[in-house]
Amino acid sequence: MSDTLVFLDRSTTDRGDIDFSGIESLGRLVSHPTSTREETRTRLGEADIVLTNKAIVGAEEMDAAPRLKLIQVVATGVNNIDLEAARARGLAVCNVSGYSTEAVAQHVFASLLNLVSNVHRFAAEPEKWAQSPIFTRLDYPVGELAGKTLGIVGLGSIGKAVARIGAAFGMKVVAYGREGSNNEGGIPRLAPDEFFAQSDAITLHCPLTPETKHFINAATLAKMKPGSFLINTGRGDLVNEADLVAALREGAVRGAAVDVLTPEPPAADHPFLAAVAGGLDNLFITPHTAWSALEARQRLLDGIVANIAAFRRGERLNRVD
Repeated sequence: MSDTLVFLDRSTTDRGDIDFSGIESLGRLVSHPTSTREETRTRLGEADIVLTNKAIVGAEEMDAAPRLKLIQVVATGVNNIDLEAARARGLAVCNVSGYSTEAVAQHVFASLLNLVSNVHRFAAEPEKWAQSPIFTRLDYPVGELAGKTLGIVGLGSIGKAVARIGAAFGMKVVAYGREGSNNEGGIPRLAPDEFFAQSDAITLHCPLTPETKHFINAATLAKMKPGSFLINTGRGDLVNEADLVAALREGAVRGAAVDVLTPEPPAADHPFLAAVAGGLDNLFITPHTAWSALEARQRLLDGIVANIAAFRRGERLNRVD
């Protein structure tokens, strides 16, 4: 009998522009745009394999799925899965890694270029173009990346891709050095205080762990170079969001671009949303879109097909549990 694959939140990945034929060839695919936890418990009753990007699959959801054998996360992070509960029930859990490396690296520089050149501010004010005696306006500062120092926290695949692009812009690239870390690929690792003092822009690509939670906080923000920028495309909790808002208001940090918040979706009174609504204009927010390039989403689906095929052969591919 063919497996039933239940995709709990297809709308978080698909806008009708990617090819699902590979997944559809694996069995009967049942897709839902989104799923609440109550809906998840109902919908998993027929699932042999569940696909989920953001929908939570905990112990109660697993117990409501008597046929379930594989939980396939449609992402790299697996924080929406109760791994201990899956392990206790003998359920396999897979993710897909590496599919969005180039997309995220590209987004980092799209954000950084907006911050350093203020493109988003100029583009938002077309009504002022006709009011100026000259077409060129100097209302907002515009700088160059060439010759500036790019500080990278986390030299995994994305961090290395960001380093490559930074070097192409003529930037000096350095990395945050932890105890025992070595220079890699010619990128110097700096001690923490030196790293913050030298970096004109800092971009976060480290995993979220108990040790890195709120890595950016009032103390580290105070060490940053005056006039510097912060980019976060990693996880929202890498940053103490209230502390960053305070630093932006005080001018301790020139600007920040964030693609990830805590929680997601954010409440209306989230520190970042409230600050922007209140007129803070040096904070650039995107709604977790860094990973979402068409090519990256297709690679993600192709990775899922490979994972499920390997699972059926009794092989371990991208298994996190």
